[in-house]
Parts: sequence; C-alpha cells; structure tokens
Amino acid sequence: MSAPLLEVEDVGRQFVARRSVLGRPTAIVTAVDGVSFSLEAGKTLALVGESGCGKSTLGRLVLRLIEPTAGRIRFDGRDVTDLRERELRPLRRNAQLIFQDPYASLNPRMTVGQILAEPLALHDVVPRSRRAERVNELLRLVGLEPRLTRRYPHEFSGGQRQRIAIARALAVEPKLIVCDEPVSALDVSIRAQVLNLLRDLQRRLGLAYIFISHDLAVVKHIADRIAVMHLGRIVEIGPNEALFANPRHPYSRALLSAIPVPAPGAMRERIILRGEMPSALHPPAGCPFHTRCPVAVARCETERPELLGGLHATACHRASELPPGANVVPRRGGLPLALEQLMNAFRRGTNRQDGAGVDKVEPPGG
Repeated sequence: MSAPLLEVEDVGRQFVARRSVLGRPTAIVTAVDGVSFSLEAGKTLALVGESGCGKSTLGRLVLRLIEPTAGRIRFDGRDVTDLRERELRPLRRNAQLIFQDPYASLNPRMTVGQILAEPLALHDVVPRSRRAERVNELLRLVGLEPRLTRRYPHEFSGGQRQRIAIARALAVEPKLIVCDEPVSALDVSIRAQVLNLLRDLQRRLGLAYIFISHDLAVVKHIADRIAVMHLGRIVEIGPNEALFANPRHPYSRALLSAIPVPAPGAMRERIILRGEMPSALHPPAGCPFHTRCPVAVARCETERPELLGGLHATACHRASELPPGANVVPRRGGLPLALEQLMNAFRRGTNRQDGAGVDKVEPPGG
C-alpha cells in the first residue's frame, strides 16, 4: 500500500482573541485542537460541521497559509510544518485552494486570460511562448470556451466564475486541492454542474480533495471519507458509506437527521439539539459536546473522550452503548430531488460541455 499524500498529526491552532493595554494576550481561542488524519492520492476527505467549528482553518493549516501552533504536517513524504516561505514554493504548486466566493477571489481588474496566466508565470509551469495555449487548454478543461479569455470576472455568472477559479487551481498541476464550500453560493442546477466537474477532474487527473462543507447531502455524493468536526476537534471520521449507514457520535446523528429528505413519507429519527453551541473562548470541561448531547452522562462532564475505533473512529464515551443509527437517514435520501436528477443528467453526458461557458441544463426527460 502506497504512503498517504497528506498526513496531519495532532495539529492545533490558537488565536489571540483579546489583548490587554500592554499587548499581552488575555483571551485565547482554540480554533483547531489536536486533529489527525491522512489522505491518499485521488481520494476525497470531507470536513463537515457547523459554522465556526474549525473546518476552514484546518484547510488553511494544511496549505500552510496559517502557521500551526502544534502538531506536524507531512505532504508527499516531506514534513512541511516548519518550512520557511521560500521553501514552501513546491507545496504552493502541489496544493491549491478553491474559495467559496469566486467573485471575491478573482481580481476584477484582470481578464480571465491574465488570471490563468499568472500562476503559470509565477511557478514557471510552461514557457512564455506556450502560456496562451495553456490558458486555452485550462478553459476547455473546465468547460469554458477559449474565446472568453479577454473578458473580466464581472461578465460571468457565478457558476462560470467558479469554473475559472477551478481552472486557476489546475494551472499549476496540483496533487491536492482544498475546496472550501465551493458550491454553497450556487443555485441547484449550477451546483450539479460544478460537483460533476470536480468529480470528473478527479478521475482524469488523479487529484486529491479536501472538501469543506456544511451540507452533508452534497458531501454524501462526492466524499470517500468524512470527518465530522465540533469545536475544533474531529468527533467522528470514517468511510462515506459507513458513516451514513451507521453514524456513531450523537453530534453526527444530529447533523444527519437534519438533512432535507425529498420523500415526505420517509420514516426517520429526528434529533433536536438543545441549547447553543458552546463558545470557543470558554469551552466546557470534559466532552465539549456534553452540554447539548441527548445521551450525556456524568463521565462526559469531566473526562474528554479520545478518537478511537480504527477506520471508523469516534470520540464518544458512549459510542459502543448506543443503538445503531441506521434510522437517522433514510435509505433513499440525501440530495434534494432536483439536484439529484440534475447530477444524474450531467453524469450521462453533459460534462462534455458542447455549449461550454453557458450555465444551463435541460430538465431531465425534457
């Protein structure tokens, strides 16, 4: 078995929330707390959880856009935790980021051609004489027409701008792409196109993805493994099928039970969490989830659970005592019906993008 492309070991990150008049820290927020996982080439790991749980911070730690305060990060067999900025250039080329809002991440004063040519020049990917040709290739790769190179970002729709952002990430031929909520700002039909584009590119180019999302319905259809985060920690991690078939952590079960189901008559358990998510400034002692957990016991208030269980690991004292969670998510469920139908339609051939550059799709059966 080949070594993982990415290994994250006990990584943490703290931020100073407040300082005294003398500049001394008076309040510390632990955004990521002792996270460990690995990712193989060509696979997708999804990070899911509520807003503020540390998903995006963890993605930026992996890319070394933020310095970790603890732990080690190994990429492609090399420890990159303590590398200086100049030494990080190979990592910058091999690991890229796609942002949630493509309009905010694309320079409005640059044309699409300039946006895509910039990383080619920075990393000297191709000779100057071939850059225009490579830009055209990148646009075709994401289903856009080369004639669009002289247009500016504001002239494109949201889905087209996200395709441009994907093309920019692909320009340097990376091995890993961190996708930070890449479809959450798009409507249903365009979301289907972008998701299928990402899956098609992964198959063709052997890319590894870290897919950050709060939408478990979308994650179900793109991830190989899923890590559920709560207050900066991974509380459950496992294969896609195993986690959806039998979620073990009470927090995972609550998230899965909140997925909209297109079948109104589907029978399932609905879990309602009481109270608010605890503050990261003042996390509770013991298990950070115990203040909202429906099955918490006295031990949970004082003893912090470790992430145990091998391939399908859970950080819960009562994981082995709880009944199977198969009834939390119906067998048929997940994506909204319209999105599921659109994704199926695109799988049958729309990825070919004969009308590239136009975000439209014929309704299934229409």
